[in-house]
Amino acid sequence: MNDSSGSSSDWAEQPGLVVMKFGGTSVEDAYAIRRLVRIVRSRLNFRVVVVVSALAKVTDELLRLGHAAETREGFETAVTELQQRHERVASDLVPCGEGALLRFEIASEFAQLRSLLAEITSAGHLSAQMQDRLLGLGECLSSRLVTAALRHQGVGADLIDSRSCFVTDDRHTQASPLWSETNHRLRQALHPVLNQRRVPVLGGFLGATKVGVPTTLGRGGSDLSATIVGAALRACRVEIWTDVDGVMSADPNLCPDARLIPRMSFDEAGEMAHFGAKVLHPATLVPAAKENIPVYVLNSRNPDIEGTEIVANCNGGTSVRAVTAKRSIAAVEIASASNNDSDFLEDICTALDRHHCRVELMSCSHGKVSLLVSSTDTLAGVAAELQNRASVRWENHKALICLIGENIRRKPEIASRVFAAVSDIDVRVVCQSASDRTISFLVDESRAVEAVQRLHGLFFPSRKQPVSVPTSHSLCQAGEAWL
Repeated sequence: MNDSSGSSSDWAEQPGLVVMKFGGTSVEDAYAIRRLVRIVRSRLNFRVVVVVSALAKVTDELLRLGHAAETREGFETAVTELQQRHERVASDLVPCGEGALLRFEIASEFAQLRSLLAEITSAGHLSAQMQDRLLGLGECLSSRLVTAALRHQGVGADLIDSRSCFVTDDRHTQASPLWSETNHRLRQALHPVLNQRRVPVLGGFLGATKVGVPTTLGRGGSDLSATIVGAALRACRVEIWTDVDGVMSADPNLCPDARLIPRMSFDEAGEMAHFGAKVLHPATLVPAAKENIPVYVLNSRNPDIEGTEIVANCNGGTSVRAVTAKRSIAAVEIASASNNDSDFLEDICTALDRHHCRVELMSCSHGKVSLLVSSTDTLAGVAAELQNRASVRWENHKALICLIGENIRRKPEIASRVFAAVSDIDVRVVCQSASDRTISFLVDESRAVEAVQRLHGLFFPSRKQPVSVPTSHSLCQAGEAWL
């Protein structure tokens, strides 16, 4: 029996493997997908796996359609427009005669979409399980388009259904991979394709439970899909292709002088993600870091730029790598009604978990817990649950400012310069985390831009030549989750 797990010496002797993940703006239309094909061609001296997100804005539109169906609003016109968008891309990529099968596949996916929306309308509720089925259609469509485009341009490519490879738990909308089963299935599905020097194409973000119920990997899911594949197949590198030149030292929308960070560590990138940078989510980096696989953030619109390399250890560069701002933060104070309540902290954690309240930072003192949370939507429920045990108060409209760099907390001269620079800004809380890579504090949201600009100017003095500002959002911008 052939060993499809890739443990044979033949597998080890083959050229290195590169996993290439293309985000929504890198597959947003036919022009972008043709550019993707050229980039993939440039890597064919390696074995290549391609992972794609849905076309730009499609995930948001699918979610909007789901809510419209839930409330019994009209959605057919929007579905038709979405189908026409995908059909136009298909027609631009593959001539009519050759594209008949592709158009049939697109029509089949939209028949599933209409059926699912009717099911949501009938139920009167968009459940988490339905949402996973709904949002996954975006990646199913984009992966079909990319596979067809590669084939039309002479690149041997095979579509692989991610739901047959990524085995997850049943926590819908934010499922976690079951690593052993996922690795085994990925090797079984991808090794035969790669051994024929063909390119497997997978939709990111998608998975399924052991019994085949579709799931999604939640925030950062498409990038996580890519690093899971890279770890399972022992890739030599994972490339995340987006629409900016790499990870920046600040959000260019706040700091026009923001700079590209050529190289950084997994830990630094993880800290940036946690403290508000729209960079790779920490979960994305875990598989790559575990297997010591470098991750590159690259610009599909400017593929000659070297981008940012994220590796295990990075000792070069400045002490401060980046300045981030995480806005819409609330400062919460929970005080125990009894100073001798030994179960106080456990009760708080249980209430926060039950109400899905995401905590950014937490500190404890005798009979009191201070939290920073990114949304106040669930705090009323938490307060109601704890009302007989504790008082819960919070302040809105705060921003968490953070400086990131290796061991910067062990360098007192850096903290001294930081707080001197913002001495006239009302710094409400100096935030302590377990890491030596961060110095962070809380300010009123109205002063966030000013604080970031001052600190960036302090540690990254302006160059003589002006720094160009990317027209698209930077990877150091806080914002919506990547899908």
